[in-house]
Amino acid sequence: MAKVVLTSDRGTFTNYGGVSVMGYVACMPNNVVPKILMDKFFDPPARYKNGEPLYVPYPLRKLEAALVKNGIEDIKIVAPERLEDNIGDDTKVLGINVHDPYGLSPVTFKLTMLFGGQMSWTARYFQELEKKVIQIKKRYSLKVIVGGPAAWQIGLKRPDYIDTVFNGEAELDFPVLVKKALNDDQLPREITGRMPKVEDIPEIIKPGRFGEVQVTRGCPRGCSFCSITPETYRTIPMDSIKKEIKLYMDSGYKDIELITDDIMLYGQKKLGVNHEALVDLFTTTRNMGARYITFPHISAPAVLTSPDTVYEISDIARLKEYGAEAPVVGLETGSTKIMHKYMNAKPFPWKPEDWKDVILKATPIMNRASIFPCYTMTIGYPEENDADLDQSIDMVNSIIENNFTAWVFPLPVIPMTSSRISKNPFPYMEKLPSKYWELLYLSWKYNFKTTRKIIPHMVDRLNPITRGILNLMTDTVFKNLDKIFLQLSETKGQKSRDFATVNLNTIPGFFKTVYWITRYGINDRIRTKKEKANPGASSGA
Repeated sequence: MAKVVLTSDRGTFTNYGGVSVMGYVACMPNNVVPKILMDKFFDPPARYKNGEPLYVPYPLRKLEAALVKNGIEDIKIVAPERLEDNIGDDTKVLGINVHDPYGLSPVTFKLTMLFGGQMSWTARYFQELEKKVIQIKKRYSLKVIVGGPAAWQIGLKRPDYIDTVFNGEAELDFPVLVKKALNDDQLPREITGRMPKVEDIPEIIKPGRFGEVQVTRGCPRGCSFCSITPETYRTIPMDSIKKEIKLYMDSGYKDIELITDDIMLYGQKKLGVNHEALVDLFTTTRNMGARYITFPHISAPAVLTSPDTVYEISDIARLKEYGAEAPVVGLETGSTKIMHKYMNAKPFPWKPEDWKDVILKATPIMNRASIFPCYTMTIGYPEENDADLDQSIDMVNSIIENNFTAWVFPLPVIPMTSSRISKNPFPYMEKLPSKYWELLYLSWKYNFKTTRKIIPHMVDRLNPITRGILNLMTDTVFKNLDKIFLQLSETKGQKSRDFATVNLNTIPGFFKTVYWITRYGINDRIRTKKEKANPGASSGA
């Protein structure tokens, strides 16, 4: 058995059925999404080939590379389903990467709040992993180190089986910690890793998942609610990027996802768009064999600063052909007051007073470039009131009136312990401004319309059976969700209590789900075919 084993829970260690956006389903309460759907479509267990998992989370590959660079080579990355079979007397370290272990990420916190408050799938997956780790520690003498972007959640309620909670970046200090564990030295209960220079960030040595290649790290805008501070921003050197792209291409991957907190700030200086660097990045990636080039984040101010850059990288990346590029974009708020206090540099080079204008001008630029933004809003600051929500509602209404192709997700602002608002109270339902519910319904009603337009492109590369099932579920689920969100708005969230006792993971619950999906979905299809065959019938003629 390997001396060092690295793993994560199922919510992270999966390929999300081939569509990364499906990972958000795990943010739902585990009682309202049947386990069979999670296993088959949304979070299937890792598949293996020649003793290796086919899809490994990129952060675990980065940890592996950092250890190897420091002379630690007896390492094995293991999916959670096979953890017990890959740990033995020789194993000295178990490293666990966490992304949402207690279900406190903004998306999860919101969805569990809206649908009854039970445990999310992300939390349930971590709980399942915990049970295995507890039994493993009873059998073997090893150290458990837990880290990752949600290590702050573990810090809120630290289980006894964890030897060290690792905050921050891992490249410099995680190998040091592992060496101590291998030597049976005492480990600290908690540590914050130092920030490595770009030359100290090693390239992955085996493929990750979805062709992921990190091109920047950190963000220079400095919003108070974010754990990423301005001094952490770095652009990864092109030579390192090329090595990772080549690794994927040589391993048979077709597409590349450029990991960044804002693709437009690659190579930036003082928040200015570096057109030449971006075009070179995308051109190099394409010339190395990538079919499609995607990215998870982009910012509206940078888009508005340099539309020509957006159009050029879109053409190089073949986003029009791809048809489903939906990066996360921070919309945050329509309130000038809230923006001044918590995210003053967000609109740079513009001012908070210009924010609405920036959004309304940047969104059509993205749409023309076949980029469909997933706008996220942060709601629930202590001093936020209905007047602030009115400004946010006005901004969302403007997006809707312009018929932009975009999503808007009003999320609770989470006081992460690693952020500058760590002392803020959690934005529980009863503490949200009353007009939040109006904003929520307005946004989600439009989101359903956008998703109906885009989802066929998102699932187009799946096998026909899976694609058909997901399309059928989309039609049915959205019809019912629209009613639910309207009721949530009308009852100021009290409707959510109805879901607390729902359990679709029982046998009767499963058959109710199948009945619900097939009844509404198939009836709609029959009705549509009849109306096409006899157009006059639907009008009563």
